[in-house]
Amino acid sequence: RAEREWGVASGVVGGGVERQLRERGAARHTAGSQGREGSNMTVTKMNKGESYRKREKEADVRESNIVAAKAVADAVRTSLGPRGMDKMIQGDDGEVIITNDGATILSKMKCMHPAAKMMQELSASQDIEAGDGTTSVVVLAGSILKSTKDLLSKGIHPTLIAEAFLEAAQESERILESIGRPISLSDRESLIQAATTSLSSKVVSGDSQILSPIAVDATLRVINPETASNVDINENIRVVQQVGGTVEDTELVDGLVFKKKSSNVSGAPSRVENAKIG
Repeated sequence: RAEREWGVASGVVGGGVERQLRERGAARHTAGSQGREGSNMTVTKMNKGESYRKREKEADVRESNIVAAKAVADAVRTSLGPRGMDKMIQGDDGEVIITNDGATILSKMKCMHPAAKMMQELSASQDIEAGDGTTSVVVLAGSILKSTKDLLSKGIHPTLIAEAFLEAAQESERILESIGRPISLSDRESLIQAATTSLSSKVVSGDSQILSPIAVDATLRVINPETASNVDINENIRVVQQVGGTVEDTELVDGLVFKKKSSNVSGAPSRVENAKIG
């Protein structure tokens, strides 16, 4: 009987201990779960903070790009148009250049910012493709970026702004094509008028009546007007500058021009007629 009572008491005590252990284990599990949940909440907060900092950094980068590009556009803005001011540029070697050509001004600028370098490349591309409007494209790009900054400050997403500008570019191209007048390369007078208009904002605008025909004739000499639609001026036309004389002394040479003089070696020919090349 005593053994049975002791066994019952042991069973009660053992059951109580097991129940306490189970309760403690459940408590530990609950605390561990709460701890993990708290840890997850902390990670979530860190992710939100990182996301906020990332968005803030992207906004700072966009603003930095816009400010750098606008600074380049403002530098050449005052040289736009017939009443634009000339810029005096001094190189590292002491050479002084006076010009209001956007491509020349930007090519002499030493820009370190990537956005500013893109503006330089924009002007150079316009100079290669059209030969004119190098200042206009930079000023126009600066104005577009200024409008973009205003739209970004209103909370509009950059993707929507880019898509809107693409649609505007397509519409602008359609309008220009509708009002444009095609010109044939055989129409020399229209080409001279276009060249005169391009020179109206340059330093030599007063001598445009002399230089415009020379420029048009030089271009027509190096292409086939029947098939050509474009010409690489830098590759096929060479401009040789000589000290002395005036703009009126400019002439077009149908052939090759060598900058160096003939050799002074005794007996060397200085003139060859009907020469065979090849």
